[in-house]
Amino acid sequence: MTDSSIQKSSWQQFVEKRILFGQEASLELTAILLVYFVQGILGLARLAVSFFLKDDLGLTPAEVAALTGIAAAPWTIKPLLGFMSDGFPILGYRRRPYLILSGLLGAASWLAMATVVNTAWVAIAAITLSSLSVAVGDVIVDSLVVERARRESQSDAGTLQSLAWGSSALGGIITAYLGGLLLEYVGTRSVFGVTATFPLVVSLVAWWIAEDPVTETSTWQVIGGQIKQLKGAVSQKVIWMPALFLFLWQATPTADSAFFFFTTNDLGFEPEFLGRVRLVTSIAALLGVWIFQRFLKAVPFRTIFAWSTVLSTLLGFTMLLLVTHTNRALGIGDEWFSLGDSLILTVMGEISFMPVLVLSARICPPGVEATLFALLMSIVNLAGLLSHEFGAILTHWLGVTETNFDNLWLLVTLTNLSTLLPLPLLFLLPTTSAQGEGTIASSASLKASQSEQFMPDVDISAPVPLPLGAVESET
Repeated sequence: MTDSSIQKSSWQQFVEKRILFGQEASLELTAILLVYFVQGILGLARLAVSFFLKDDLGLTPAEVAALTGIAAAPWTIKPLLGFMSDGFPILGYRRRPYLILSGLLGAASWLAMATVVNTAWVAIAAITLSSLSVAVGDVIVDSLVVERARRESQSDAGTLQSLAWGSSALGGIITAYLGGLLLEYVGTRSVFGVTATFPLVVSLVAWWIAEDPVTETSTWQVIGGQIKQLKGAVSQKVIWMPALFLFLWQATPTADSAFFFFTTNDLGFEPEFLGRVRLVTSIAALLGVWIFQRFLKAVPFRTIFAWSTVLSTLLGFTMLLLVTHTNRALGIGDEWFSLGDSLILTVMGEISFMPVLVLSARICPPGVEATLFALLMSIVNLAGLLSHEFGAILTHWLGVTETNFDNLWLLVTLTNLSTLLPLPLLFLLPTTSAQGEGTIASSASLKASQSEQFMPDVDISAPVPLPLGAVESET
């Protein structure tokens, strides 16, 4: 053995132990993490989209909130996308072709935004198609992650999930500040043009996915079997009770669109500074992942949800200091206050959301990974869509516009307090933690409710982590 091979082996061991949290390095793992990385790097256009809708198309805060919710619609049909992937292989493959097509669709959507889009509805159509492209790719890598994560030991639960979300957050860090900087100097359409190149990476790395061709021909009988399997799974309390809580938890209204108008039109924040804010929140997301991975995997879900929700609500009221300009009386500038507030709230948000995703993947049976993941996460994404729509209605009712922010304090107060509403329903969550301490459901009771033809033996006591990319990120 040569010195170079020894050094290569040592370097690979270092990467696997220190960077990949013990996961074996491979081309497929690289491809999976790159797909999540691209999801994060697509945030380059996030600020450009907001300014394009606000300035170029002249929309109001309520209109932006409503249309943003519509653009998230593809994430609510992820079960259908899962059925397509599991039941209708393309040229004999269930994963690779769908990844290739999703990358091409994303590139075409952003190219349209950079060239031909000139009206609100056409813009939302293009953004929705780009969202569809990410959702399709996300369904595919979700299933790949489940297949790999199923082989994790109980002590390593959440490791692959943390890698997936870390890759996405890393992509966000790289483009966070750059997105605002580019927007300030080259304009929205140029940013869209640059963004159009990134989805092509997904199409390229799809060839690294190790996949055997499907031998059987997909029929409605296969789809029917998947539906029966899903019906049996969601009829269990271990599924529908946490899903109900997560839906109510995510469906509370948001004031994000109105607050964006306030920061740009009233406080005068420029794209470059908003890029700095996004950079801070991207780093804070990684910090939240690390805190969960290092300290909180053994904490029961109910405890994490209760404390993180209450703390986030209390900290959320600090936004009122900015809205009422009280921070200036305290000697704190608008920019510094906004940066600190965004950092703290993002960390709390990540800590509360990581266990959601671990919980959602605990009983995913092999063969329909994409479909069951999609079914669970579409509930969360549908709730997020309703959150935007409820926020749009409140924004309109309170008369908050692009120039009138008199009632913004009330909008912030109502949306912030609404996050506490689901807390009395914490009993819907299991008493277990992300590492499986406690009892979620007995595997015997789950298997007894379903035909062995459709439900193979599943050890529910061994958690299977879900990548955070399964959840739609704000446009």
